[in-house]
Amino acid sequence: MYFKHKVFGKLFNIFSKSSIDDNLVSFIIDSNKSFSGNLNFVKRELEKRGNFEFNYFYKDKFSINKLKKLAKSHYVFLNDNFFPLAFMNFNKDTTVIQLWHAPGAFKKFGASIEDKEMLLKVSASTDYLITTSKNVENYYAEAFQIKDKSKIKPLGLPRADYYFENHDLDYLKKLFYKKYALDENKKIILYAPTFRENEEFNNVFNYLNLKEFNENLSDDYILVLRLHPKIKNFYGANITDSEFYIDCSDYENEQELLLISDILITDYSSVMIEFSLLKKPIIFFAYDLDNYLSNERGFYIDYKNDLPGAIVYDSNQLIECLSCDMPSHDFENFLKTQFDYIDGNSSKRVVDFILNGGI
Repeated sequence: MYFKHKVFGKLFNIFSKSSIDDNLVSFIIDSNKSFSGNLNFVKRELEKRGNFEFNYFYKDKFSINKLKKLAKSHYVFLNDNFFPLAFMNFNKDTTVIQLWHAPGAFKKFGASIEDKEMLLKVSASTDYLITTSKNVENYYAEAFQIKDKSKIKPLGLPRADYYFENHDLDYLKKLFYKKYALDENKKIILYAPTFRENEEFNNVFNYLNLKEFNENLSDDYILVLRLHPKIKNFYGANITDSEFYIDCSDYENEQELLLISDILITDYSSVMIEFSLLKKPIIFFAYDLDNYLSNERGFYIDYKNDLPGAIVYDSNQLIECLSCDMPSHDFENFLKTQFDYIDGNSSKRVVDFILNGGI
């Protein structure tokens, strides 16, 4: 199963004996840049500190030249799993940093649900794992199979710095309304469901009655969809219903969507933790919760009691919830469980830590 990863590792190890270039920084990334957020913010912070050269190593676009640069890099950042790490012998002067794309701890991932042996090998090649809070350390130690917890550093989520920048929210909203020819008096509801392993629950339109939703709410709201890439395979038959929603699944800046949205509807997606920083209403549309608890990943927290928002289980409950005054929730206490810092300085902390030799 891991043959190609072993081959990659052996090829990399041919070049890893090369001397290190102190100013060379590599980012391991997918070509679709789906998890590039943290990397972009760290890159921007590094650019303030010195004359670094940046090498983007794409997992799915093999290049000998980029592989050589990866082997010569002083710092290597990644934002998602990269299993060839299990077979790569980095130079002793290279520092490998896992930023991870999701904040906090919500649904289980990594070795909490899958191959512990491989992730244990990967962790041996990882010098530091950056998290958002000391509170989630044990979950991440399990998920990444990191035995030495001193490798886990709660320095924050670099991409979260975006929400502390000086954005002209009114201007961004006007651009959005203009792009899709929308009524500026209506509020934006962002629906961002996650992917299920059980295929029968992936077609969200089997559970959300779009016609009734719009009959009851379209005077006040615009429904915007941000679908997980894998989910899109399951809703093609309903594309004719697109008159009832705006499909922003391919919208380039997900964080901008979160910023301009007035309400978030999600289910088991960690996007809710990021959205919580904005302290705007969240509704959890958990139409398949029993199945998810029994047959899918499960959670690190108590789903029914620890979420910062209302939980609904069918389309009627969702419509009713949106038709009434949205209940207030204690975002402050929830955020304290997920973040040690809420200040817009996560990128700075990460780069300070790395450039100071991890001290």
